Amino acid sequence: MSLSIRNQLPGTVTAVTPGEAMATVRVRLAGGQDLTAAITREAADDLGLTPGTAVRALVKSTEVALATTPVQGLSIRNRLPGTVTAIAAGDAMASVRITVEGGELTAAITKEAADELRLSAGTPVVALIKSTEVSLAVG
Repeated sequence: MSLSIRNQLPGTVTAVTPGEAMATVRVRLAGGQDLTAAITREAADDLGLTPGTAVRALVKSTEVALATTPVQGLSIRNRLPGTVTAIAAGDAMASVRITVEGGELTAAITKEAADELRLSAGTPVVALIKSTEVSLAVG
């Protein structure tokens, strides 16, 4: 199966915290960073997620926000530091490629935001991803 989701990061489940309807799943990415996914409990059960399970974390590029300075006071759990490697900008939107430890991310942001952040190759950034925007795949 091929997917249009640009961000597919390999990792290993380190913890599963089941709730009534949702579960949080902690994943150690290949680069050593931790990522949290909030998925339905049914999905966690169907996938057989337990510590040690190999997974692929999937995040649409439109769900990756970028910051150029340290961010405080946000509920967003996933904060991956990286460096901009390329930008492709159109009239309205920009596709920003970011290298993070052990992988690469793509963020689709407005051209206006890319201009305001003064993004260019080499700019250090933090990729911000809400845990509810992370899907998990096995196999």
